Amino acid sequence: MADIKKISPEKFKVVGIDDSKNDQLADKSVSFWKEVWVRFSHNKLAVIGMIVIGLVALMAIFVPFLSPYRYDEILGRFNEAPNGSNWFGTDDLGRDVFTRVWYGARISLFIGLAAAFIDLIIGVAWGSIAGLAGGKVDDIMMRIADVLTAVPYLLVVIILLVVLQPGLIPMIIALSITGWVNMARIVRGEVLTIKNQEYVLAARTLGARTGHLIMRHLVPNALGAIIVTMTLTIPSAIFTESFLSYIGLGVPQPQASWGTMASDGNNALDTAPWRLIFPAIFISLTIFAFNAVGDGLRDALDPKLRK
Repeated sequence: MADIKKISPEKFKVVGIDDSKNDQLADKSVSFWKEVWVRFSHNKLAVIGMIVIGLVALMAIFVPFLSPYRYDEILGRFNEAPNGSNWFGTDDLGRDVFTRVWYGARISLFIGLAAAFIDLIIGVAWGSIAGLAGGKVDDIMMRIADVLTAVPYLLVVIILLVVLQPGLIPMIIALSITGWVNMARIVRGEVLTIKNQEYVLAARTLGARTGHLIMRHLVPNALGAIIVTMTLTIPSAIFTESFLSYIGLGVPQPQASWGTMASDGNNALDTAPWRLIFPAIFISLTIFAFNAVGDGLRDALDPKLRK
């Protein structure tokens, strides 16, 4: 057997480009997602939004360790202004507003994330199947989606909550019943673009099943649009939940919700404005933060959209 000579790594360098670019090609740690993160981190507004979301989530998780009060505990100090004992003051029943604000963050974030996750599952499946099948199947599925969007979204949600009675699970169901349609439309558009690519046609020729095509080829290549759409769905769900809670269709008392707290605080705006100010501030900050992160992800995943 002939001796095998050790080949120097320099033999594999690409001819025609400098050493620095050869090093970049050889560096396997440089990936698409790393480049996305680099572009995202240069967007200061998006980074601030991510920090705000992280802080709100941490406060919602660790509020039992940060506050000595329960969210439904009556302290006997009614409509007391913010002070050293009660940082955000108390409400008309003597409950600590600081504690209730962060327990409200739990409910608002949970509803927003749960509704967005359900929209993701249904929307991706519906849009992928419609786009890949095409023809009459696509027409029928998208006409069903058109019918669901013909009725105003908020009206559908309110009717369902009236029928199902207010609560956490009914709220998530109501927000998800037609909320997936936008995700389905976006995924369908991406699939229509991708399904005629050579690698998809090759997989079909080799006998790949529909599920395999969707999970291994179509969804991964549409992941950028899916992530951005999901990120922008969360603040919409949070705002809708807050609005519905504000008009009395949200989670029932004594559970804390930003919307119910804002509704209660609005009735005492002249005497105890902090009861409205604090939940309103956190609703606005959280929605702003998610929108900023969504815009940042959109620009990072598709630099051509940047102005």
